[in-house]
Amino acid sequence: MLEIQRLRTEKDAVLQGLQKRNIDATATVDAILAKDTEWRAKKTELEIISAELNRIAKQIGELFQQGKQDEANEAKAKTVTLKEQESVLKAAVQSVDEEITQLMYQLPNVPNELVPAGKSELDNVTVEEVGSKTTFSGEALPHWEITKKYDLIDFETGVKVTGAGFPIYKGKGAKLQRALISFFLDEADKAGYEEFIPPLVVNEASGYGTGQLPDKEGQMYYIGEDDLYLIPTAEVPLTNIYRDVILPNENFSIKLTGYTPCFRREAGSYGKDVRGLNRLHQFDKVEIVRIEHPSNAAKALDEMVEHVRGLLAKLGLHYRILRLCGGDTGFASAMTYDFEVYSAAQEKWLEVSSVSRFDTFQANRLKLRFKTDDKKTQLCHTLNGSALALPRIVAALLENNQTEEGIMIPECLHKYLNFTVIN
Repeated sequence: MLEIQRLRTEKDAVLQGLQKRNIDATATVDAILAKDTEWRAKKTELEIISAELNRIAKQIGELFQQGKQDEANEAKAKTVTLKEQESVLKAAVQSVDEEITQLMYQLPNVPNELVPAGKSELDNVTVEEVGSKTTFSGEALPHWEITKKYDLIDFETGVKVTGAGFPIYKGKGAKLQRALISFFLDEADKAGYEEFIPPLVVNEASGYGTGQLPDKEGQMYYIGEDDLYLIPTAEVPLTNIYRDVILPNENFSIKLTGYTPCFRREAGSYGKDVRGLNRLHQFDKVEIVRIEHPSNAAKALDEMVEHVRGLLAKLGLHYRILRLCGGDTGFASAMTYDFEVYSAAQEKWLEVSSVSRFDTFQANRLKLRFKTDDKKTQLCHTLNGSALALPRIVAALLENNQTEEGIMIPECLHKYLNFTVIN
């Protein structure tokens, strides 16, 4: 959530920044500022009445001490009306504050100055491409045929047990999943990330804290009886560990990681673009999260990008890094880098990671702050990234590493498996 002070002092800059997202937020910002003026007026009135009540209360005590009971009772009678006015004003201030919050929830984050303007993924900027396309002596099979050939993933039984988008991994397919998860977690540990096993369901406050609610409410699985949501990513529970926290000083750099299944209702289209592992309702992912001092956020983003780059290099995959344009940047993000791996069999790029910085957008919702050297409080900056999401990594590994002898396993995974080839 944007900071109200930013709208008060930088309205034009905020509106101009949001135009990178192809959004004209003038009406919403004007409505927020109008409500803010109303809130401040009522708040001032409330403070005046509260101050008067405090003054009279002190006066009453002094009058009783002086034995002036009649005058004290007269003063006491005055407080009845003032208390009624105070109660009405408190309710009004709270009501207007809630209206402001609901309006603020409608505004996405302002893109960083480095984010290019653009309307869709077609306007994203390629920052780097590493590796080259795999060539095959014969016809390359897509992963959904490979998994059937080697009995690695059972899509049909997953449909029977649950529905489309819930595959069943088996045999060497299940072991490959586990190996990748262990590899990703071990690499995160080496990079200084503390490992967590968070809950797979969160409450509404957690969804609002990281920006999934209300923006992506329809994309999350909701458990109505318990008023809980299945997590779309470990970002949500991991970041919310620090909701309503004030860090004691400026000397912090918090790095968290966790493996979880992720649940998303968004996989609803049909065709080859969502076939097999390309898009699922449930999938496994290792997430990295950072909570940083504002002065370290840019460096932290670079380090996270380098971390994901290292994972893909060790897996030997052909990949590229994109800086997303304003129209393709997520609601809460100030800047995002996407990593895509090339599927030689499908002849297309597959997104496997998004690494984002949110500046104070999430921290403002979370009330996540730190104490400055002069004992004031300031909002932290948050960042997160996929390191990595498994389905499309598995798809690319199977498709790009197929040979006449079978599917060759990258060397970095050998210590996690009792086989080096799938055949």
